[in-house]
Amino acid sequence: MRRLVHLSDLHFGRTRPELLDPLVAAIAGAAPDLVVVSGDLTQRARNRQFAEARRFLDRLDAPWLAIPGNHDIPLGNLASRLVDPFRRYRRWIDRDLEPRFVDAELAVVGINTVDPLAWQRGRIGRSATRRAATALAAAGQATRVVVVHHPFEHLPGEPKTLMKHAPRGIEALTRAGADIVLSGHLHAWRAEPAALRIGEARSLLVQAGTGLSTRLRGEENDFNLLTILPAAVTVERFTARADARGFRRDGTAEFRRTAEGWERRRPQST
Repeated sequence: MRRLVHLSDLHFGRTRPELLDPLVAAIAGAAPDLVVVSGDLTQRARNRQFAEARRFLDRLDAPWLAIPGNHDIPLGNLASRLVDPFRRYRRWIDRDLEPRFVDAELAVVGINTVDPLAWQRGRIGRSATRRAATALAAAGQATRVVVVHHPFEHLPGEPKTLMKHAPRGIEALTRAGADIVLSGHLHAWRAEPAALRIGEARSLLVQAGTGLSTRLRGEENDFNLLTILPAAVTVERFTARADARGFRRDGTAEFRRTAEGWERRRPQST
């Protein structure tokens, strides 16, 4: 069994400072084996904002893995965005834009979906997909987790444009054995199997909202806690309390692996 905390869209530079200590305490209380941040650590990719993000990461007791989001490259400085968009991210967070974490039970593979030429939309290229697929194939019996910033699917009515090459990307990763895909970007929570099924393979898509940002879109600040077994995953959503003094569990979704891929377990009637 592995416990994984999933954060996204922290947006240092536009955060609710009263939530910072409660979030650190809630993560410590969850006792995860790994903390994953699926992009947008900053609001405008400034050194001061990256420094704040790094101080937050250094406060975590558990190992962590992060990937960049579109807000982690310069928006207004076009020259910097085109010539060296990840310079500050690499300086402050991680030189590796597609990090990995592997142990006996869990293989987590990051993919950088940021597109400097299409700042908000993002893309997943063939080379990035191939690198991830190769890493997934080498994972043995471990549960395979992919981390991206931009989701592979949008719900009806979502105003943002779907990531470029998303259908091709999720198909390739599903064929490579991706069990779970973690994402953010939309500041909305979601946990459900992907629409795409290939034989018995179907990825579980888990989306986190925003852990700290004031940029709420009708939902509370939140993070996910995943408890991962070989044939079952529980996703617990934790949201900020109204008094901002902590986070509380605000819903649980349980999934099991079947001959048809991941399926959500329905609550038992009482």
